[in-house]
Amino acid sequence: MPGNRQWIDADALHNLHYILARRSPPIMTAGVTDGSLTRYAWLSVSAAVATIALKAAAWLVTGSVGMLSDALESMVNLVAALLALWMLRIAAAPPDSDHPFGRSKAEYFASGFEGAMIVVAAAGIVYTALPRMIEPRPLDTPALGIAISVVASMINLWTARVLLRAGARYHSITLEADARHLLTDVWTSAGVIIAVALVPLTGWLRLDPLIAFVVAINILWTGLRLMRRSVAGLLDAAIPVSEREEVSKILQEYTKRYGVAFHAVRTRHAGTRRFISFHLLVPDEWTVKHAHQIAEEVEARIGALVPNASLFSHIEPISDPRSYDDMGLDR
Repeated sequence: MPGNRQWIDADALHNLHYILARRSPPIMTAGVTDGSLTRYAWLSVSAAVATIALKAAAWLVTGSVGMLSDALESMVNLVAALLALWMLRIAAAPPDSDHPFGRSKAEYFASGFEGAMIVVAAAGIVYTALPRMIEPRPLDTPALGIAISVVASMINLWTARVLLRAGARYHSITLEADARHLLTDVWTSAGVIIAVALVPLTGWLRLDPLIAFVVAINILWTGLRLMRRSVAGLLDAAIPVSEREEVSKILQEYTKRYGVAFHAVRTRHAGTRRFISFHLLVPDEWTVKHAHQIAEEVEARIGALVPNASLFSHIEPISDPRSYDDMGLDR
């Protein structure tokens, strides 16, 4: 029984105050939510274009291999931002006969590809820095290059903070992945700026490629984590533990209050959407109407606490042995 309708049966009005008191902000459908996320993807694209221009200028005026690697990573940011925009538009498409549950999983392709791009960027940094490690050379006008890089880093830091807030608010792994990528870019730039500033002070020319190697290792770890999360999402991972605990509390409350039982509780998430199903076992003497009322009430309570949730319940008689045949995860 689909339960993503946010209403309560008239006989369950005694719980209305509780639901309204604990209700999260208005829950939007997946299409509306994902569609509104594209403006954040456009912000990321704009930031990537601006930082590429600035970091390329910093590399040209200094000749620093660290700043060149920083500019290369920003080019990866642009490709990733464009892919995120594309995937968010796909995820925003409404369900149809061929995709009855929507296309929310498109977000995992974006975050997985972005993780892979980060790994490629790390390899590119190492490839660029290795010759300079073997044959070091002095830097040109480092002060100007540092000033330009600082401006580019501030743009990335501000954009990353905006994307992180939006990703947490809308439960979007694509925006979170993009934000994490931009934050690694900020750390990259910070390391490069420090190295470029220290090279003329210390006279140690190999510090420039050395910091590039350190930055490559740092962003490589970030890329691998993004890829792992994307794989988990494509494999229908359960919703977060905190949300599962909220669901469990509600089911336990109704078990104590009405003498019902629940089993076959299954959850999964796809992009911004959550899917929750359960079997409700009710006393034999209950009417279909009463059992349906309780099921709708439980679904409304869960839907008020778990954002973007689609709920499915199945009612069974509590005394029938066949009701317990499908308690396992694999029916």
